[in-house]
Amino acid sequence: MLDTSSATVVRRHHITELGRPGSRPVLFIHGFGSDQDMWGDVAQHFAADHRVVLFDQVGAGRSDPAAYDAERYASLDGYAGDLLEICEELDLRDAVVVGHSVGAMVAVAAAVRDASRIAQLVLVAPSPRYVDDPATGYVGGFSREDVEELLESLDSNYFAWAAMMAPVVMGRPDAPHLGESLTASFCRLDPEVARDFARVTFLSDSRDLLPRVPVPTVVLQCEQDALAPRVVGEHVRRSIPDSTLVHLRAAGHCPHVSAPEETAAAIRQHLPGRP
Repeated sequence: MLDTSSATVVRRHHITELGRPGSRPVLFIHGFGSDQDMWGDVAQHFAADHRVVLFDQVGAGRSDPAAYDAERYASLDGYAGDLLEICEELDLRDAVVVGHSVGAMVAVAAAVRDASRIAQLVLVAPSPRYVDDPATGYVGGFSREDVEELLESLDSNYFAWAAMMAPVVMGRPDAPHLGESLTASFCRLDPEVARDFARVTFLSDSRDLLPRVPVPTVVLQCEQDALAPRVVGEHVRRSIPDSTLVHLRAAGHCPHVSAPEETAAAIRQHLPGRP
């Protein structure tokens, strides 16, 4: 069992706070292969009038390497538990939780478990299941064989896989420096942890959680997203009772990196309490 004392929770996740203490919190969750720094250009748009909270999920960024436990993090439940512990430790109230990719599904899992400190979710390029499910007609964008080949490639040579996948994930061939930046982020992960998290990311099925989300939710859908195509965003919007789907002009899977101004504006437009 993890030590959840104050100092340990903050150190475990290398928690960073910006902005105005006492104002509404906006908490950002990163996805696979990245860390809190990926939110930097978006987070700065909220620091003037919100309490901004950034953290590294265990195994990523500057999180405590000793905190990683393969059993705890064998499913999204472990990561969702971390999010709830952070909310409690920092005494966040009526928080807006912004999650990217698998981080979005961590936010969903946490809200379903306990939404007492969460006022709203913002899901950026979410996918509740990457693998197609022909039995139900669900389209996730990947066959089971596709995902198995992807994971086998990762197992074979993680760094080569990262160099191949990061530009695809970023989806901006016109701006190769963005893909290179994501490649570097992938390569900062411990390969063993990355293998575990990749399996959790690409093999999870969180569709059953969506109808149980108890708070208003905004879904940000990108153009030409190789990991979360338009049909997935529409599925998420249909499945969450109180949800709004916003189509961004940004291309690729990481609009908070490739189009931070547009992403920040879309989040702000839908913040609780706006007229």
